[in-house]
Amino acid sequence: MNSYTPSFALAVFATVLFLLSFLVHTYQIWRYRSWYFTTVPVALTLEVVGYIFRSLSAHVDPYRLMFFILQYFFIVTAPVLLSAGIYTILSVMINRVGRRYSPLPPRWILGIFISCDIVATVVQVTGAALVGSRYSNNEDPTSANNILLGGLAFQVFTFLVFIALTTLFLYRSLRDKVVAQEMKMKVFIAAFLLATLLVYLRTCFRLAETSQGLEENLSTHEVYFACLEFAPIAGAALLFNIWHPGRCLGRPVHTDV
Repeated sequence: MNSYTPSFALAVFATVLFLLSFLVHTYQIWRYRSWYFTTVPVALTLEVVGYIFRSLSAHVDPYRLMFFILQYFFIVTAPVLLSAGIYTILSVMINRVGRRYSPLPPRWILGIFISCDIVATVVQVTGAALVGSRYSNNEDPTSANNILLGGLAFQVFTFLVFIALTTLFLYRSLRDKVVAQEMKMKVFIAAFLLATLLVYLRTCFRLAETSQGLEENLSTHEVYFACLEFAPIAGAALLFNIWHPGRCLGRPVHTDV
């Protein structure tokens, strides 16, 4: 299993930060009646639980298999729900701006990419559980790690396709000057794109980490986890706290979601 002890201070800090972000997001969803963004507070709840188990791993026993599996499950699953919120934002924007600018209908975007994320997450969690089990039994984890690697590679690819579709939609709509006419919308689009890229960066990090192996450089140094797992997800959550889609986009109109 992990050959280093996670930072207890980082785990506690992350727990508090995600909890505060969760409270703000929950209020904002109620305040702006943006129920389509509910997956994000759920994602933050999973982050809180995951980092609680990570703090237990750091403070109690870094080699306890159950702590490893639970922290991995919740921390890996949470960004999937954050991604679902990002997919929903694009769907709402498409319905507001005009479906003719999007390569796919909003409902297809939600269905395709959420389904892909579910499949990728199930494969990742299965692979991670097998990796932990193999290490605890002093068995070769290569085949289990390959399962985990396959799930991550699939997720990286599908998210890249989503970014390409988003870029195409924004290019077409900006070209015809139908979005970003107001400064508030311009700033929100910039925040949306930055949050999307942060989530993608985190997914790429997980792919690189897994391709190296569980006991290699990326997976045994806390600085990589802090900068490329915790920071991108925290940054995306805080960006949407500041530029909440419910305030910037309002309620969905004629939406498929």
